[in-house]
Amino acid sequence: MRQNPERRAALVDAAIEVLACQGSRGLTFRAVDTEAAVPNGTASNYFTNRDDLLNQVARRTRERLSPDASALAGTMEAPPSRDLVVRLLHDLVRRMREDRSSYLAMMELRLEGTRRPELQAMLTEVFSTNVQEGIHFHLGAGLPGDRTTVLLLYLAMSGIIVDDLTVPDVLAPFPLDDLIADLVDRTLPPPAGE
Repeated sequence: MRQNPERRAALVDAAIEVLACQGSRGLTFRAVDTEAAVPNGTASNYFTNRDDLLNQVARRTRERLSPDASALAGTMEAPPSRDLVVRLLHDLVRRMREDRSSYLAMMELRLEGTRRPELQAMLTEVFSTNVQEGIHFHLGAGLPGDRTTVLLLYLAMSGIIVDDLTVPDVLAPFPLDDLIADLVDRTLPPPAGE
């Protein structure tokens, strides 16, 4: 196996684009080579098999979709409040829109995981970690709500993002700003004294 980290990253990023544009059936080493603009056979020198490539794509999409640490630190300078939760959810949608390919590739991996138990096990680990980290972050930041609140927000935002990225006209009659604000208002407990 070749060990050039930059080339490996470029190949994984190319695989993300292939998954997003062509779906799981279109993901071949040749398609990855073509997308990465490298000689045929390059991807097969970097990944032991298709499962290895899928596993690395899952990890890479998680990296690409994670918030920038310094931007998040700036956002978190605001006091914990419902307004901050709304802002964080808007940031989430913005990140998914900015890297639509990664989100669509992850959706393709989810579907592929229904047919591949090993991939499903790995994805279960990745998404379970995401949920647990989200809960830990929310509670650790002193944001309003509890574990169940965070889980409900995660589930609702997953649905919003899927529709926003795949069938945006479904949500067109519902302004996103209002939708997210209503979601937070109806999910989070009212501030003390209300």
